[in-house]
Amino acid sequence: MDDTRSEKARQEAFPWSRTQYHTDYNAVLARYKVASCLENCRGTSVLDLACGDGLMTERFAAHFARTVGVDASGRHLAQARERVPGAEFHECLIEDLALNERFASVFMLDVLEHVIDPVGLLRKAAEFLEDGGAMVVHVPNSEAVNRHIAVLMGTLTSLDELTPFDLDIAGHRRSYTLRTLEADVLAAGLKVEKLGGIFYKMLSTAQMDWFLKNGLWEGENFGWGRVGAEPRDWREEFCRACYEFGKTRPADCNIIYAVISK
Repeated sequence: MDDTRSEKARQEAFPWSRTQYHTDYNAVLARYKVASCLENCRGTSVLDLACGDGLMTERFAAHFARTVGVDASGRHLAQARERVPGAEFHECLIEDLALNERFASVFMLDVLEHVIDPVGLLRKAAEFLEDGGAMVVHVPNSEAVNRHIAVLMGTLTSLDELTPFDLDIAGHRRSYTLRTLEADVLAAGLKVEKLGGIFYKMLSTAQMDWFLKNGLWEGENFGWGRVGAEPRDWREEFCRACYEFGKTRPADCNIIYAVISK
């Protein structure tokens, strides 16, 4: 088996998807990741690298006239094709993608932490970018506030430690900070237009998922601020507040991003 086939098989073997693990939190995070992308996108065409099961691709397709998704996992692409029948999909590693087309927006969300050569992949993805277009890259943030807390608690030995979940379920090879993300973009010969963060997350992913499912969101004892406040969807307000506050504290956020141009 050559290196390309071996790497594709490796990527297909990891079971993680947004619709299978920590479903409530990952649905919320996906919604705000999409919102952040749309705040920073350009034009009417988008290339989604890698699209996974199409959860976010479906939302992108509602905003772009032309949507193309790419993923190494045939299992995930089958779900994406069913979810977004109007989009075009390609099953391959991003490194092997061959398209005679350029896009106003290229999204590469939660990919660089998985691949062998992130700098090379950034160069490859930029080949599909129109002149004047924007590439948006998301990666998990090893300096997120929940990881600082975990180190102080002793559940992590360091901020950049890869947990068994990272390694065996998600297939991560590295961690990122705003500094190292910017360094990889510059090493690829590209320009960083903007750096930012998505969602202020103070608990672990599993704890956030439990909290969203089971938190005290209703009644007099819902446990957040004023008693007797006007009725609202406090769960939704909490998520919105975490997103908005995260914009002011990007280095503390769950996800960090770069908006990139050639």
